[in-house]
Amino acid sequence: MKALIVEKDEDGKTHAAVQEIDESRLPETEVTVAVDYSTVNYKDGLCIGPGAGLVRSYPHVPGIDFAGTVEASSDARYRPGDKVVLTGWRVGEAHWGGYAQKARVRADWLVPLPDGLTTRAAMAVGTAGLTAMLAVMALEDHGLKPGHGPVLVTGAAGGVGSVAVAILAKLGHEVAAVTGRPEQAEYLKSLGATQIVAREELTEVTRKPLESEVWAGCIDAVAGAMLGRVLKQMKYGSSVAAIGLAGGAAIEGALITPFILRGVNLLGIDSVMQPYDNRLRAWKRIARDLPMDQLEAMVEPATLADLPRLGAAILKGQVRGRVVVDVNG
Repeated sequence: MKALIVEKDEDGKTHAAVQEIDESRLPETEVTVAVDYSTVNYKDGLCIGPGAGLVRSYPHVPGIDFAGTVEASSDARYRPGDKVVLTGWRVGEAHWGGYAQKARVRADWLVPLPDGLTTRAAMAVGTAGLTAMLAVMALEDHGLKPGHGPVLVTGAAGGVGSVAVAILAKLGHEVAAVTGRPEQAEYLKSLGATQIVAREELTEVTRKPLESEVWAGCIDAVAGAMLGRVLKQMKYGSSVAAIGLAGGAAIEGALITPFILRGVNLLGIDSVMQPYDNRLRAWKRIARDLPMDQLEAMVEPATLADLPRLGAAILKGQVRGRVVVDVNG
């Protein structure tokens, strides 16, 4: 079987290359999956690139998500021929992941492929799309409805942001997309964004405790100074779903004021350890509420051989939308 193997040399440097390996090297656990597709996420870049900061032991197979067909299972929940999806659970980081033609994982980590999705479409969604849907569901659970006002999506041209824009637009929301790349404006409008917000408009740190109420909801992939500014502009009783920290882990310029005087909610969104029931709920919503024609417009196809290049590119913010990796290509 082919796999992308990350190895560390005697000098502590890591390098990644596609190799032929024997299936016997896979971890000993419950379900063997013949992988069809995987994707490229920011964490994958961290696992592939120099230093491979998230990897704890070598050699290692990255790939934090995959979709494919069960080949063998010692768990009664899955039988050979079942179509399945895996995201999270530190697969691709602490455990061998989806950048191989086969993967062996715990049954608890898998989700049945929802009706209406192919394995390719599931990986066009991937961890990024699952995270986007979890964020949308969290905003809905806290009262967001179409007609409440514009919903802001930061880092909108990235994987999570692109899917979030498309889902929110299909659900009938007015979507404002934030990007630092003006050339992505038409792409974001094609996904359903009605307003493009230049990143510079939200990165200035101000001393004002509050600003005019603008946003009915927000899915934030940036944090840092941008989140600090956005919180001051949220409408009364609205919520921000925090899904990333591309701008830094601190919330610069933030005060307690929006939470106390406007009842703003800051919702942390985790997709790695998400309970099975909510994970399944999210995948069913994806199959129903994500416009598949727009999903296809986000996709860049790739093979295992492309991964070292793409892993470096995503860390530099140079990957738009979703990369779907055909591990058998």
